[in-house]
Amino acid sequence: MNMTVIIIGGVVVLGAIALIVVGLVFAPKASGGNLQDRLKDYANLDTPMTLEEIEMSLPFTERIVVPILQTISRSVTRFAPQQVMEKARQDIELAGRPVKSAEIFMGIKGGAAIIFLVFAILILSVTGQSGTYYAFSVFAAVIGYILPGVWLGSKIKQRQEDVIKSLPDALDLLVICVEAGLGCEGAMAKVAEKWDNELSKAFARVLQEIRLGKLRVEALREMDKNIGVSDVTGFVAAIIQATQFGVSIAKVLRIQAEQMRIQRRQRAEKKAQEAPIKMLFPMVFLTFPSLFIVLLGPAVLQILESGALGAF
Repeated sequence: MNMTVIIIGGVVVLGAIALIVVGLVFAPKASGGNLQDRLKDYANLDTPMTLEEIEMSLPFTERIVVPILQTISRSVTRFAPQQVMEKARQDIELAGRPVKSAEIFMGIKGGAAIIFLVFAILILSVTGQSGTYYAFSVFAAVIGYILPGVWLGSKIKQRQEDVIKSLPDALDLLVICVEAGLGCEGAMAKVAEKWDNELSKAFARVLQEIRLGKLRVEALREMDKNIGVSDVTGFVAAIIQATQFGVSIAKVLRIQAEQMRIQRRQRAEKKAQEAPIKMLFPMVFLTFPSLFIVLLGPAVLQILESGALGAF
């Protein structure tokens, strides 16, 4: 009976975690789906759709996951300090907006805390460990609350590494486009058109903000703030200075591209020098013991079978 309850509880928790993962990964894509195709489908209908049909035509994440997360987020954000919300918004921007808003992200954290709390209570009630009931439940809830932040931090690191790797090549393309006669916005448009990475998406966002009326300087500073990479900070500062003082942007970009290539080579050399040290611990604790077992194991078995150790 106890095993049945544990299995059912585990299935419920795994299902809830799957819903959270779906909300994290697929909610932004679903919400920004093919809007034009959906509008065409509505326009081509001979008979008007009912409210229920319109609601059922929405993706699963918008019908089920997002409303649940919004309900939880309203309860969490009511008690969350303003600094925590601002930090969540900044982290979401640094991660490339994997979540719609800071409110949804706080709802995800609250939902994960509730799931881990319920799972901990279920395990303790089945095993009968009433002595550590309160402490373990609170600890599990804290772990559930922290895990989405860890996931968001990994997304930030992954995005920044992607930007650092692609920036030198992007600068080379910018130099070619500018020297060919394109303006700065036109060169960034070519980068956004040719590539599909985090840096090209950032350039596309800068161009969109410029079209909406924002100054180039402000849009570039906003991009620098939303990426948080020192190389991008230097690039943006050089472009702003060239714009303000009337310096040739092509020369500035060429100098920046050379510096970025040198820095990329230095990072590669640094990682190559760190590789032997990083390989030391896996070799000592994983490779060498296995090697000793394979090489010395037969000899030890022969010694034990011969009874040579019994003479001592």
